[in-house]
Amino acid sequence: QVQLVESGGGLVQAGGSLRLSCTASGSIFSIGSMGWYRQAPGKQREFVATITSISSTKYQDSVKGRFTISRDNAKNTVYLQMSSLKPEDTAVYYCNALVFETRYVHNDYWGQGTQVTVSS
Repeated sequence: QVQLVESGGGLVQAGGSLRLSCTASGSIFSIGSMGWYRQAPGKQREFVATITSISSTKYQDSVKGRFTISRDNAKNTVYLQMSSLKPEDTAVYYCNALVFETRYVHNDYWGQGTQVTVSS
């Protein structure tokens, strides 16, 4: 069993910055790709950014140039540095990770979510 815990959410004014973090713990052999998704009120959960085990990144077009995803493999942690925040970024942000619990067995895990609110 693996747990993902997000932190760093909060209230920020438009144009401001915030850094989210997500740490995995439990039965971990290694971690493959990790990513961030978000869900705004009344909308479906959407992809924000992913980062592979060798730090190759991918972003949703709307956050390119403003958000940066990174990871610290030694800490089993993924970060999302958010800058130039807009009210449209307001959502619950969820962490996702592909965790190898043994050399051959892997599962997807999700965090509980952290609220990000950007005021105008």
